[in-house]
Amino acid sequence: MLVYGDVECIGTVRDRQKAIGILLDRVNALPPGSERHAALIAAFIGASELIRAIIDADFQAHGFDTPSPAHVNGMECLSLLAQTVVRSWQSGFSQAALPDAFRGRLLSFDPTLTIRTKQAEGYAFYALYPESYVEAATRSGLGPETRVIGIRSIGAGLAALVAEALGARPPFTVRPVGHPFQREITVDPSFADTLTQEKGTAVAVVDEGPGLSGSSFGAVADWLESIGISRDRIHFFPSHTGALGLKASLHHRERWNGASRHFVSMDELLCGSADRLRSWVETVVGPLTGELEDVSGGAWRTLRYSDRTSWPAANIQQERRKFLARTKGSTWLVKFAGLGESGVKKHARALQLHQAGFTPEIAGYCHGFLIERWHGDAPSLDQHSMDPSRLVTRIGTYLGFRARTCPVRTHDGASLAELRTMALHNAEQALGEPSARALDRALPDIETLSDAMNRVSTDNRMMPWEWLLCGDRAIKADALDHCAAHDLVGCQDITWDIAAAAVEFGLSEPDTRHLRDIVQRESTLPVSPALLSFMLPCYLAFQLGAHTMAADALQHSDEEDRLRRAANRYATLLQAFLWSIGLERKTGSTFSHDAPAS
Repeated sequence: MLVYGDVECIGTVRDRQKAIGILLDRVNALPPGSERHAALIAAFIGASELIRAIIDADFQAHGFDTPSPAHVNGMECLSLLAQTVVRSWQSGFSQAALPDAFRGRLLSFDPTLTIRTKQAEGYAFYALYPESYVEAATRSGLGPETRVIGIRSIGAGLAALVAEALGARPPFTVRPVGHPFQREITVDPSFADTLTQEKGTAVAVVDEGPGLSGSSFGAVADWLESIGISRDRIHFFPSHTGALGLKASLHHRERWNGASRHFVSMDELLCGSADRLRSWVETVVGPLTGELEDVSGGAWRTLRYSDRTSWPAANIQQERRKFLARTKGSTWLVKFAGLGESGVKKHARALQLHQAGFTPEIAGYCHGFLIERWHGDAPSLDQHSMDPSRLVTRIGTYLGFRARTCPVRTHDGASLAELRTMALHNAEQALGEPSARALDRALPDIETLSDAMNRVSTDNRMMPWEWLLCGDRAIKADALDHCAAHDLVGCQDITWDIAAAAVEFGLSEPDTRHLRDIVQRESTLPVSPALLSFMLPCYLAFQLGAHTMAADALQHSDEEDRLRRAANRYATLLQAFLWSIGLERKTGSTFSHDAPAS
């Protein structure tokens, strides 16, 4: 199934240097404390993305990873900032003076160089705190002679922190390439010779993950063993303690199970004896009356539903970390929104949507976590019906507001061609080649649709359980970042959300047209019927693929059953769409979005 993708941004080194400089000025302007440390982390994440992109450009020029001047200068630059991060963390945020040499190093790179950057998934989505790698390195027992190797992309910055915490030299980084489940690396033989001559030295391999295959960690370890580094000298610094995923090779799985791994979880880092997260939350909402309650991984459903059989399906492996915080008279949802600039932008978006009356009240944002009011007594719209006319009006007003106020760049999301490819591939995988051919004939020609695209920050999460009925008004939960998630969809024309609402709420054809008209009126932008006709089967095919892959990753569990049922529903609706297209050509009738689920 085609589900995942990465949003890539193209710019210049100068653009990034300016952005990092602004963040550094903020660090210098703040007094010692957690807020200054959070600003420092934002600068570190930005610098890590810049250095990674510069080294990747060098990799493309050489065709392999090598300790070139750009590579060495980049990692030395990043290591200077890593010094400050480690010092700030280990001093309880009291020390964060930037090295005098850092800005000079930052500005030493060619400002005219065009680079490609990607958002680091761990920092944006999965509550990966760089400080956890500092703690893991400190507790590892490894010494300053350790050779540290970071796996690009996110592993470049994490490796700099590990090396600094160990007192080791700046790390070398590598870029695994090839099939996601069979990554390979190509390294300058001269560097391999250097490692081989370092008899008995431990080698620390640093990255997030492992994921479905662990092939990035595996590729580096394969290379190390091929040049004579014994397995007992290889130490891994991952972002979790779990086993390799279902796509891992037996060889990689066997090595991983017996390897030395160093890891400190977010829970231990922020919710352990120091209870840092609680203290951060209390600075925003005041004293808590009890412990933070973890409602991650689908646990929030125990609070919303009295019967487990009515739970909606959830890809619990990819849910954001979230907690409930209770004060006298109030309950707050403390949800991971992202570190660095991504978290700050989501906080601003949350304030904008609440002020417009569409989302819960926002109390604040603290070092990655957004704090919003928890409406515990408000039923979701999969449990409580709402007058169809009022529902369509509310959804249309909300989507119109997003379309009007949340424009994005033209490349911030999958192209129409990419959506088409995804839809055809997923349809063939799930329904067979005849259905894929029928879908190919049914989809409008994308050449006629490009001019109708107005790309915006779409919601991308229009399920009924994401809407809460507060009094006589529905408000939208979880409305901030699904268009910036770890999938290929990204930001789309607002017709993506219209199609999603039509599918998820089972809207009739007249109601869907009415919804489209309201969005057009509220947004003051044209909404193309032809583009909506294209988006609807693409949405079905995407959700079919996403739920199928999530079920595959959660085999032999109750969650797998819920995900399979959801996938079957999308498959049934896609088949109904294809059937209706054939019928329409014969009789003129059209597709109904409330086709029965299987």
